[in-house]
Amino acid sequence: MVDERTAGEPAGRPRRRGLVVGACAVLLAVLMVGHRAVPNVHGLGSLVDSATPLLGLGVPLLALAALLRRSRRALLVVLLPAVVWAALYGGAWLRPASGAGATSVRVASQNLRSGNPDPAATVGALADAAPDLIGLQEVDDGDRVAAALGGRYPHRAAVSTVALWSRWPIREAHGVDTGLGWERALRAVVVTPQGDLAVYVVHLGSARAGHTATRDETLAALAATVRADDAPRLVVLGDLNTATTDRVFGPLTRLLDDAQAEAGQGFGFTWPAELPVTRPDHVLYRGLTPTTAGVVHTPDSDHRAVTAGFRW
Repeated sequence: MVDERTAGEPAGRPRRRGLVVGACAVLLAVLMVGHRAVPNVHGLGSLVDSATPLLGLGVPLLALAALLRRSRRALLVVLLPAVVWAALYGGAWLRPASGAGATSVRVASQNLRSGNPDPAATVGALADAAPDLIGLQEVDDGDRVAAALGGRYPHRAAVSTVALWSRWPIREAHGVDTGLGWERALRAVVVTPQGDLAVYVVHLGSARAGHTATRDETLAALAATVRADDAPRLVVLGDLNTATTDRVFGPLTRLLDDAQAEAGQGFGFTWPAELPVTRPDHVLYRGLTPTTAGVVHTPDSDHRAVTAGFRW
């Protein structure tokens, strides 16, 4: 039995050594539930929102602290953030690895990384997963990418540093203004065997600690464009430079669903590639039924790729 009295203290005088651990556990649970109440000053709220799934790492640390302090009360209080985290995010790990039913179209998205020493190897590894459509961002060596993909993906659309490669014909394509001052997004209509599919390939503005305004503005611009798009079936592929838990993602999540959340397993973190702790790369959709979603670790990029399959 854990003794809740400090050695040498009179019997009946409660020990307080677990008080700090218990208080931290309560605060952690409150932050998990109320992270969007943190003021979004200089992007702080967005940062906390994006990191919320990682707050679960605090649970085992607090449990260990309670054990080291030999405080049964503190250990019981640590159950609170554990239960809250499980309620919020446990379902992501309980979903089956893939959905049911045949897949009509498979898509993938990859930020190649500007200055990638071997973009052909990156896209080659991605193509080995056999998607029908590949959306790319930070393409600065289109010739090497074309050499790797051209044989398997005869149809291509590109605007500045974003590109779409397709097994099927692309009927139309044009750049999309997201407010950066230059187009770093495109919209294409792909003629699939089941019918037309509107596909956006997007690289939103960058976000840095204390500097998220450009990212926020480009996300709002993308949401406005998607809202005005009347295509019945639509997919957005890209590096959106934020996680779906970020409050600024709201305008998009009200319009589109997240393939990873519906058909993937786990959080599907993609950045940084070697030890990912967040997911700025997404496959969003409407008018389709997701059957699969996952992540591919490709060489030479600082992002992992995201994939998804859909049933018409």
